Amino acid sequence: MRKKNAKILSGGGAKSDVGYFIEPTFIETKDPNYRLLCEEIFGPVVTAYVYPDDKWEETLQLVDRTSPYALTGAVFANDRAAVRQALCVLRNAAGNFYINDKPTGAVVGQQPFGGARGSGTNDKAGSKLNLVRWVNARTIKETFVPPREFGYPFMKEA
Repeated sequence: MRKKNAKILSGGGAKSDVGYFIEPTFIETKDPNYRLLCEEIFGPVVTAYVYPDDKWEETLQLVDRTSPYALTGAVFANDRAAVRQALCVLRNAAGNFYINDKPTGAVVGQQPFGGARGSGTNDKAGSKLNLVRWVNARTIKETFVPPREFGYPFMKEA
C-alpha cells in the first residue's frame, strides 16, 4: 500500500470492533521530514528512512534536529568511531539511548527512564540513579594531621 511520501511494507490495518487495535506496521519513506519520523507515536509503528551511505554525518544532524520529541533512540553499527560520533551528536536526541539493541524501553528498576525535550522531564521511574537528577554529588576530605612531607615514596632516591 502506498500513501503520500511513504510505502507500507508490512501491516497497516486497524480494527475498532474491540477497543482500538493497530497491526504492527513497518513504513518506508524517502522523505527525511516525513510526518511519522517527526512525531511521537505510541503504537506498533516503525518508520524507516534509508539514508545514503556517504551522508552519515548529515544524517546524524538531521536526526538531531528533526523532532521536538526525544523519548528513545538507538544506533546500530559495527564501527566504534561511528557509535562514538552518534553518541556525541545525538546526546540530547533521546532520554534513553541504545547501542546495537532494541529500543523498547528501560530495564525497570535498573535504569532511569524518561524522555527529554518535548517527551518529558527526563528520568522518572527507575533505579536509585534517578536520585542523581535531584542532587549535586560532592566529595569532602578533611585531614586532621597536617602532612610533614609532600613527596611520594616511589620518587625517593634509592
